[in-house]
Amino acid sequence: MAKFPRYFTIWQKLGLSGVKLTAYLVLLFLMAPILVIIPLSFNAEPYFTFTEGMLALDPSAYSLKWYEEILADQKWILAIKNSFYIGLMATLIATVLGTTAAIGLTSGQMPFQRMIMALLLSPMIVPLIITAAGMFFFYTQLDIAGSYMGVILAHAALGTPFVVITVNAALAGFDYSLVRASLGMGAKPVYTFFKVIMPLIRPGVISGALFAFVTSFDEVIVVLFLAGPEQRTIPRQMFSGLREEINPTILAVATLLVIISGLLLLTMEYLRARGEKMRAGELD
Repeated sequence: MAKFPRYFTIWQKLGLSGVKLTAYLVLLFLMAPILVIIPLSFNAEPYFTFTEGMLALDPSAYSLKWYEEILADQKWILAIKNSFYIGLMATLIATVLGTTAAIGLTSGQMPFQRMIMALLLSPMIVPLIITAAGMFFFYTQLDIAGSYMGVILAHAALGTPFVVITVNAALAGFDYSLVRASLGMGAKPVYTFFKVIMPLIRPGVISGALFAFVTSFDEVIVVLFLAGPEQRTIPRQMFSGLREEINPTILAVATLLVIISGLLLLTMEYLRARGEKMRAGELD
């Protein structure tokens, strides 16, 4: 039960309770289409709908066979391996580039900061299909279209803006006198970065890395333009499955993606709360 200050009137309490109830209803409205696929993924029949047995909670109407098909199909195995490999490599590149860019932009010594920030955030603003088409023509000239390197670099470019934003937020109010003091005492720049700057911005860096990974893991348009048969990812395989052969295996994969996304969101929320406590001085 929520606790309200004593001076709150009954109308104020009812108003706050109404706002909370509205927020929960909106959350339910947004989550319902996503959560409905979870029970459908256990359907024993090859249908994208609830059968009479499922509605009657008949155990024989539920099955794990669609999850077993994921492990039995080499196309899905390759897609899963590609998604994690491309996602992790793109996240690593995006995290390094985004963190260094955010630190440079907030140091106050870089000219044209606003213009550079706008350019860094442009992948979030420009329609993705335009970005993908431009990357395709550019990467074709470099002869890296249809390769792992091309897809990884493209996903890194899409994930870097998220790292820049989260690290830039973590650097808000950062006391750069700590950096000057460390350098003044003879510490090397690399040591200062890892021992002075990094501990304070770590939650923002990890949050940005998680955003970059989710962006890469869920991306399909750039993969359609740049990836070859060997670079097929989970979203690309799901897209092909919906066009070529409707199979409930897609629902099983979607359920796994929902679980992974939920775990990542919980991790980011934990890091956000931890970052706030660090800025407030409640954590060492």
